[in-house]
Amino acid sequence: MASRASSTGRATLDDVARMTGVSTITVSRAFRHPEKVSEDLRRRIQQAADDIGYVRNRAASALASNRSMNIAVLVPSLSNSVFVETVTGIEKVFREHGYQMLMGVNHYSAEEEEALVRAYLAFAPDGMLLTGFNHRDSTRRLLEQAGIPIVHMMELSDREGAYSVGFSQEAAAQAMTEHLLSRGRQRIAFVASQLDPRTLARNRGYRDAIIRAGLYESHRELLVPDQSSVALGAVLLKRLLEQAPDTDAIFFCNDDLAQGALFECLRQGIAVPNRLAVAGFNDLAISECTVPSLTTIKTPRYEVGVEAARMLLALIEGETVPRKVIDLGFQLRAREST
Repeated sequence: MASRASSTGRATLDDVARMTGVSTITVSRAFRHPEKVSEDLRRRIQQAADDIGYVRNRAASALASNRSMNIAVLVPSLSNSVFVETVTGIEKVFREHGYQMLMGVNHYSAEEEEALVRAYLAFAPDGMLLTGFNHRDSTRRLLEQAGIPIVHMMELSDREGAYSVGFSQEAAAQAMTEHLLSRGRQRIAFVASQLDPRTLARNRGYRDAIIRAGLYESHRELLVPDQSSVALGAVLLKRLLEQAPDTDAIFFCNDDLAQGALFECLRQGIAVPNRLAVAGFNDLAISECTVPSLTTIKTPRYEVGVEAARMLLALIEGETVPRKVIDLGFQLRAREST
């Protein structure tokens, strides 16, 4: 391969090796497994490659190693900062190990997810990262037949053979509901949109906690399929207060909706938290800066990406993974809005 590449006038692996005074095998190892080469040598090799314009031939590497050096990553959205942070963590780990991402956005659609899985399997990825476990049966069959390592993100499962990194959506929602109860709130509502599996899990957590307290009332739940947004939060606040005007606290399924509700409370002169407590979920950056600052659940989005990528790489390398389920937990951020 080296002689053919040289005849085209393009820089080769041998050229990089000669410039750095090491073997071609060492240069190849630096690109394929950078963690196995010293940092100083790795920098020298990369500098030499940059100086002569060497571009790694991934097709040849894939044939030699029986790997594509591609990882398929499927998330529901990239307009949602929650998943942007997760992808940032994933990309950091993969970049350090020489892998490229095949990014797919399924827009919270099981049908679109199946189409993406089918399309990306044609590129023979070395592994796949998926968001959650809500797959169509046909998608599950595709994944089983693919024979590649798969790690699920954001949700946890003790299902046989499943690998997952995330936190308990139900436990986090229970903790928020219990926080509102501890502040003396007795008429607590739950408002949600988009209704993906993680949102529905939060609804179950809220309902479990409020039923245990003996305070469940169905008219204090408002769940709509619309795409989440700050503007929708204002609309849903008004709708909830129309159907349950004596509500004294609202737990929104995410910070977008909760922030919109805070704006609407300000517009209507509803005192927060004196008249109405407001809580969210995810702890977006702006939530600490709202007026009043928003009580919410801090979720480990970036950390989920990092740990899921590390787990997948270990599985690709054939290593024994000590834990199939990694629960990264969550933190309740109690602020002025409650």
